[in-house]
Amino acid sequence: MKNITLLPADTYIVVNKTVLQEEDRRLLTMLYQPIVGYAAISLYFTLIDDLDEFNRLSNDLNHHHLMSIMQLRLEDIMIAREKLEAVGLLKTYLKKGSVNNYVYLLYSPINANDFFNHPILNIVLYNNIGKKEYDKRVEMFKVPRVRLTDYEDVSHKFNEVFKSSNLKPFEVIEDIEKREEASIILDDMIDFNLLISSIPSGLVSNRCFDKDTKKLINNLALVYNIDTERMSGLVRTSLNEKGLIDKTLLRKNCRNYYSFENVGSLPTLVYQTQPDYLKKPEGDTSKWAKMAYTFENTSPYDYLKSKMKGAEPTKRDLNLIEDLMIDQKLSAGVVNVLISYALKINNQKLNRNYLETIAGQWKRLNIETVEEAMKLTEKEYKKMKKLATNTTKNKTASKKIAKEEILPDWFGKELDTDNTSEKEREELDKIIDSLV
Repeated sequence: MKNITLLPADTYIVVNKTVLQEEDRRLLTMLYQPIVGYAAISLYFTLIDDLDEFNRLSNDLNHHHLMSIMQLRLEDIMIAREKLEAVGLLKTYLKKGSVNNYVYLLYSPINANDFFNHPILNIVLYNNIGKKEYDKRVEMFKVPRVRLTDYEDVSHKFNEVFKSSNLKPFEVIEDIEKREEASIILDDMIDFNLLISSIPSGLVSNRCFDKDTKKLINNLALVYNIDTERMSGLVRTSLNEKGLIDKTLLRKNCRNYYSFENVGSLPTLVYQTQPDYLKKPEGDTSKWAKMAYTFENTSPYDYLKSKMKGAEPTKRDLNLIEDLMIDQKLSAGVVNVLISYALKINNQKLNRNYLETIAGQWKRLNIETVEEAMKLTEKEYKKMKKLATNTTKNKTASKKIAKEEILPDWFGKELDTDNTSEKEREELDKIIDSLV
């Protein structure tokens, strides 16, 4: 399923598995959109618009229809669809053939209370928008409290208003519309056989590890990067006197463990890519544009991992990159350009002082787009190459150049916004090839 190519001619139908309400739109835009992005939420609403007048089922449509309506490439629609699937808003079924047929099942977003208490979505939202915006959303969905201690409940009961009769009971009617929320599905992060066997049977009840509890443990393991052995210890410290897991205490213990291991920081579960509004418009097929596309549509985590030949980036490097994004508020694509440039200049090493100095300068220059970052690094790279050609003149010049290469002399300069000539563009393609 992962490797199936989606084609414009492939058909689909939309099936509404839920009852969509006006409040759902607010939930989607305020809570889900910061996680999955604008394109994914736009796809969700487009699929809703494909439904018939009773909001039940769509006609047979093809994916070229989606491309035309959304003005997006098929690859971008595919990514948006996967994000909706990941957060439980959509399920996809496929029947292969000469033309593949898809069925898209639409589900409701979970309510605000469940969202803010969700062990994954809640943390992802916090990390994506920051504390200030997160607190605003919490206030937005809070229900006002009214003190009723001095009041008496005088509401009538059903039998006080309606009298019984001899009406015959109706048969149960199936397939009536109802609100359905699809849950997030994860691979098992915990070996539950090993976990359960590691805890003395006398400490736990037979009902301890039910389906919901296992799901919670699995979610917490993913969010806080906890292995089976460590989770075993956290579960033990979260047992109550009845031999059951206190779920609130387990959440707290997992959070405290992560904070201790990561110096008080919250986990970053989703590594962002460049925001859509900062991406380069489509249509340019030059090598430059293709490189920009790579920087824009790859997260810093995945980009750094690719530079390490698929090996897991070190915690030190990841913390450094996160600090740049949080403290300097650099966009993901710009950070990718910075990583590429720094690795090239510093012999494949990420030096904190060097990166922070450049990041601070880029922030003061208001570098927001990948294109701006690429132009700036191209200027400095060409300048250093020019300096390097003069190293044979004398030793003094050579020492000066070595110093320049450690810390490029680009401070206090204005960003060159002149149009790039064809010759410069060809030279730039060669430079970018060496950086990516």
